[in-house]
This record gives sequence, structure tokens and C-alpha cells, in this order.
Amino acid sequence: MTKEGWKRKLTALLSADVEGYSRLMGDDEEATILTLTSYRKVMTALIQQHGGRVVDSPGDNLLAEFASAVDAVQGAVAIQRELKTRNAELPPQSPDGISHWHQCGGCGGRGGAHLR
Repeated sequence: MTKEGWKRKLTALLSADVEGYSRLMGDDEEATILTLTSYRKVMTALIQQHGGRVVDSPGDNLLAEFASAVDAVQGAVAIQRELKTRNAELPPQSPDGISHWHQCGGCGGRGGAHLR
């Protein structure tokens, strides 16, 4: 039985964060934030191109949801390819990369929850 105001659905989640973020912030906070901001824009566009939406982006993390696990994986591959190219153009002490994890499963939430 479903509780009133509670919704369940099957969704695929993608979470990404910066490897070595604390070290990078200690080395050069301004450059790290500028790079992260630039990468978030690219990632958001690629997520949207693959049918997803960004749910939240606290600190160095980005959380996105997709209706399909296939779309989530294809979006993640597109992100990895694009950021690999961009990382190659950065100085050696710059971000080591973006880590991803993916999960497909049921999510639940109430009216104001992030996952709709």
C-alpha cells in the first residue's frame, strides 16, 4: 500500500565528483573553482542531451537522474570523453579527473523532494 503523498519510481542516478578535490582546493582554490564551474556547465549540457537532469550539485559533486540506465551510461561516457580532452589541456597539477558511479533502482520521495 502506498502512503499518501509518497511516490515511487524506477530511475537511474549518476553521481560525479572531482578526484583530489581537497588537494586541488589547497593548491589553487580560484583555479579549481573556475575549472569546476566550467566542467559543470559541460556536464549539465551532456546530461540534458542524454535525457537526464541535474538534481543537485553540492561542493564538487553533481547528481543527475535519468529515466533510463542506458541513457545514464551513454551520458557518463560522453562526459568522460569530453572531460578527458579538457583535462589534457590543463597544467599537470590540475584535476585528476571526475569519478562516476551509477545506480539504477527505485526511488521514493514526497512533494518537495529533489527526485521527482
